[in-house]
Amino acid sequence: MSTFDKIKEIETEMARTQKNKNTAYHLGTLKAKLAKLKRELLTPSKSGGGPGEGFDVAGTGVARVGFIGFPSVGKSTLMSKMTGTFSEVSEVEFTTLTTVPGVLQYKGAKIQILDLPGIIEGAKDGKGRGRQVIAVARTCSLIFIVLDVLKPLTHKAVIEREMEGVGIRLNKEPPNIVFRKKDKGGINMTNTVPLTNLDKDVVKSILNEYRIASADISFRCDATADDLIDVIEGNRVYIPALYVLNKIDQISIEELDLVYKIPHAVPISAHHEWNFDELLEKMWEYLNLVRIYTKPKGQLPDYTAPVVLKRDRASLTDFCNTIHKGILREFAHALVWGSSVKHNPQKVGKEHVLLDEDVVSIVKKK
Repeated sequence: MSTFDKIKEIETEMARTQKNKNTAYHLGTLKAKLAKLKRELLTPSKSGGGPGEGFDVAGTGVARVGFIGFPSVGKSTLMSKMTGTFSEVSEVEFTTLTTVPGVLQYKGAKIQILDLPGIIEGAKDGKGRGRQVIAVARTCSLIFIVLDVLKPLTHKAVIEREMEGVGIRLNKEPPNIVFRKKDKGGINMTNTVPLTNLDKDVVKSILNEYRIASADISFRCDATADDLIDVIEGNRVYIPALYVLNKIDQISIEELDLVYKIPHAVPISAHHEWNFDELLEKMWEYLNLVRIYTKPKGQLPDYTAPVVLKRDRASLTDFCNTIHKGILREFAHALVWGSSVKHNPQKVGKEHVLLDEDVVSIVKKK
């Protein structure tokens, strides 16, 4: 029996099984088996050929945004209008067959945009070029899920399911679970919040499936069996996503009001370039970037070329390393103007965390 058939069999059994306390142990085991089989399916075989043509894209810029969607929803039109990069556009499905990269300059930051081939249902099972598309998607800082506003939102659910199936978690935080394998000592389980979805038996059933007999597990959130499996597998990626609902020029104002109620959604018209401002502003917000301006001694700040950093890695050490690795060796202190300090300027050390649009002047050791 092939891996694909085994997955189908387990999914059928899970759909048949009623969810209650008595079946929780059985469902936990099935979920763990399913996760292992899916990993097997996604890991390329050693004997297989090289990667698909046009799928290895060298990274440029400070962040990478991938366009994912069904064929002919307007991904290529949107990319051409945003970046000026020509990606073949046509009414026929499956026009884009490889990854088309482009670069967008926004707020002084270089952002790489990737137009990925149209995804089809069953991509997580290796159908079409789904596996390669998803491998590239895993490397993105943000995913634009481009949807046709005229087609039902079932497309949104299909893409979400495909992403879940390959270990991409959209708009989610990693579960706050500390998991550590040991050589002996059995299962030691602690929790700082009440667990409503798991008990020790379900946890043991999942660990048995992974042949883990001894481990320390600390739950710091109300986790589910899926969360625990994600932590054990350790190959999940957590990526923010925006649902770009294209072709709003073909719907009424009332329908547009309904579209705005969808979480993480931005309605646009790629053809008429409507609502691009909001799309770019949201993209910046979801990428979580900050701009830091440099000020050479005795000169005015340079506002034309900011140093762009991730908000969670925006200390002065990160700032110096981004410019040049050798700066830290001569670093004495820095003078900072902006919202991260109480006084303008303020003398700070290399642990200081910078905020958006701060101005920094580095003072070297004498």
